Amino acid sequence: MKVFYHDNYNIDIGLLKFLHPFDGMKFGKVVAQLRHEKRVIIVEPVQCIPETAVNTFLSSLTRRLVLRKRPVLEALEAPYIPLLPYSWLDKRILQPMRWGVAGTLAASQTALKGEDAWNLAGGYHHADQHSMEGFCIYNDIGISYQQLIAGGELTADDRILIIDIDAHHGNGNARTFYDNTNVTLLDVYNADIYPNNPVSRRRVDIAVPLPSGTGSELYLNKLTAALDQLSGGYKLAFVVAGTDVLATDPLGGLQLSVDDVAQSHKLVYQRLKALNIPTVFLGGGGYGKESAAAIVAGIKAISG
Repeated sequence: MKVFYHDNYNIDIGLLKFLHPFDGMKFGKVVAQLRHEKRVIIVEPVQCIPETAVNTFLSSLTRRLVLRKRPVLEALEAPYIPLLPYSWLDKRILQPMRWGVAGTLAASQTALKGEDAWNLAGGYHHADQHSMEGFCIYNDIGISYQQLIAGGELTADDRILIIDIDAHHGNGNARTFYDNTNVTLLDVYNADIYPNNPVSRRRVDIAVPLPSGTGSELYLNKLTAALDQLSGGYKLAFVVAGTDVLATDPLGGLQLSVDDVAQSHKLVYQRLKALNIPTVFLGGGGYGKESAAAIVAGIKAISG
């Protein structure tokens, strides 16, 4: 398996880390544990996603908002900090996220060529063309999809599958592809937590809403049943493999162990392999102390 990573993925926000539980440095921790895995090849994106690619995706209003400090801080769920320059935010947070978008595009291209791919960053499933929220500034799946069509690697008629096993509903992906009937959404999420958006939830084709406190048996059974509803014929599948389903995660509200997360990744991978669908896994959320360990366990479960 090719695992996409760049040192620029890591988000070092210094003392601001006390304002949000996301561990922006976990990507390097994951790679450090994968370096000696014989079945894992670490690959770097060649370059950051070009500004033109981002701007082509974003609406004219969002292109302006993403250049302003206040709306960016709101999307990052951080308070307004008067003395903090926008240039600091761009260098420490937005640029790493743009590198994450580049990783999703590169991993998608790799998957389309028949190789298993996992981008450690990406999975920014709360952002869309018109808004940024939930610590997501750029919708990497939407931008990558647009670039793949522009490059002739996909056509607008190709069927695309998005499987979201992050604890939070992927409202940004739902909004991004709201009117695109060639995109199928399968979303397994905690229905009791953010984002409680009934409109975006209605867009999900195979919805698996779960109550807070859901443990491994129910979660894995529900996931398996949802995967069984899939058929073949998709040109590419994106998997938002967030680890905020862990019991130790402060935001997800579910009760999975590291082994359970690895099993969920394996179930998804095996089903997509059986259907012969090229697949790229993406980072997604994950805010607890076991997040890096769960990512490593998932990659080993798939690549082994």
